[in-house]
Amino acid sequence: MAKPAQKAPAGKRRRIGELLLGSGLITEAQLQEALDVQQRSPELLGKILINLGFCTETDVLKMLAQQMGVPFVDLKRIKIVPVIAKSLPPHVAQRHKVIPISKDRTKIVLAMANPLNVFAIDEVKLVTGLSVSPVLVQEEQVLAAVHANYGVDESTAKALDSLRKLGVDPNSVETVDEDGDDDIAHMNVKQLTEDTPIVKLVNAIIVQAIEARASDIHIEPMKDKVRVRYRVDGVMGEIMTPPKKVQPALISRIKVLAELNIAERRKPQDGRINLLVAGKEFDFRVSTYPTQHGEKVVMRILDKSSVLVGINRLGFSTDVQRVFEDLIHSPVGMVLVTGPTGSGKSTSLYSVLNQLNSVGTHILTVEDPVEYQLEGINQVQVNPQAGVMFASTLRSFLRNDPDIIMVGETRDKETAEIAIQAALTGHLVFSTLHTNDAPSAATRLIDMGIEPFLVASSLIGVLAQRLTRVLCPECKEPYKPTDDELRSLSLTPEEGAGLTFYKPSGCEFCEYRGYRGRIGIFELMMVDDQMKDLIVRKTSAVKLREIAIKTGMQTLQQDAIKKIIQGITSVEEALRVVYVA
Repeated sequence: MAKPAQKAPAGKRRRIGELLLGSGLITEAQLQEALDVQQRSPELLGKILINLGFCTETDVLKMLAQQMGVPFVDLKRIKIVPVIAKSLPPHVAQRHKVIPISKDRTKIVLAMANPLNVFAIDEVKLVTGLSVSPVLVQEEQVLAAVHANYGVDESTAKALDSLRKLGVDPNSVETVDEDGDDDIAHMNVKQLTEDTPIVKLVNAIIVQAIEARASDIHIEPMKDKVRVRYRVDGVMGEIMTPPKKVQPALISRIKVLAELNIAERRKPQDGRINLLVAGKEFDFRVSTYPTQHGEKVVMRILDKSSVLVGINRLGFSTDVQRVFEDLIHSPVGMVLVTGPTGSGKSTSLYSVLNQLNSVGTHILTVEDPVEYQLEGINQVQVNPQAGVMFASTLRSFLRNDPDIIMVGETRDKETAEIAIQAALTGHLVFSTLHTNDAPSAATRLIDMGIEPFLVASSLIGVLAQRLTRVLCPECKEPYKPTDDELRSLSLTPEEGAGLTFYKPSGCEFCEYRGYRGRIGIFELMMVDDQMKDLIVRKTSAVKLREIAIKTGMQTLQQDAIKKIIQGITSVEEALRVVYVA
């Protein structure tokens, strides 16, 4: 057991937990719970308190600033003057995650994600010739400000300029001959791949993607250029178009990092890259495949911190979250999470496992692939070549004394049968399934060939979900909804008379997208005795849905409407991800 929090002796720096407790932002019980979690987690106490939902990131940062003896500044409330920002070279701002917010003849006020970074302070002093007064800001805010004021275009431009010096003309358009002399092509590619300009270009693409909070990087060869696109908050956008001439070296550099065969250009390949960017570790799942104009590369950016969020931060309404937390603490049974690809199912399951993970719980997972590695959890990756499949791995799991089992995806009858067997023999089983709503999960299992009585006996709950973009809090604009918009949400003009909706606008904070971040839209169906009886009788999904709604299930459509009314998202965005009948 962790020792109860005690007051720090005079003259000693007070710990963050003590400061939060002394300010009344958390209770003794909450601090004790966070300290217990910290004993089995590498996370800092402040991060744990945020993940548990006991306080906000702003609360923690304010206390950290007090602990460090520096001011805390909310960059969202400050207009950064471009002239002042440009007093610091872009590479210094990007490397140290800092940006000037004001200055005079002798001093520069520097917004920093880490005010204790003496190397950054010394370099800024050296570059500007001014004394530095550091202030603490949220890391995400300073990265957004650095990107808005400097971007990484300068880095890309320098890389392309260096290519010119190597004799490669970025303005010339030349289609790469895929059927040419492989030895010569390979020699040139190998030389260029190790050259600093290509390294800089790849680094620029990766760093900009991380700063833009992208989930995927697409590098697409076209007839006369290479197109680089990012997927940010679920939506694709073009970022840059490097010249066709750099295509072989660009693709090969990424393949070298992912430990793929650079000589193989006619077959799909998969690999992984582990990189440290701005002091933070990222995994990249790399996939290449041949297209008409060369190999395309897709890099999935895997940020562990993005999935280790508390369940309270996924977007549940208070009542649904309470029911879901009771569900995941059930001793036995099967819980399914459903939705299309990219709807956040994995994030929800990882958040659940993170909450259930403890020294006294044995958790096993089988996934394809293992996207995020969770400490304290035994994870197995499917490997068809080695005979490691979902079904065979699940069978071995049952002989390894697990408490909780997570199956990455229930794809076939055999996997479903073994998962259900596990749920019926004293285990709690989590899995995903591709269905459009929660009631359809039961009928999908029956369609796979599972006996209805087995589905009814094992299934205890189904969570259907989608992801919708969140309106930028800095620039969203209020307006009165039209009758057509109300009708699209199945609301009458009378019901919408007193409502205020919001629409996207665009500002520096959201990079003029109008949206920043995503949140879940959920539909939770509990399988009670009445529902079990209907499943045994092979009742249709439509009828199951009717009964679930009558017994209190909030539908995806209802949750979407609630988030529109709360000003979290827009009508257009909700209709894009959820069909409102």
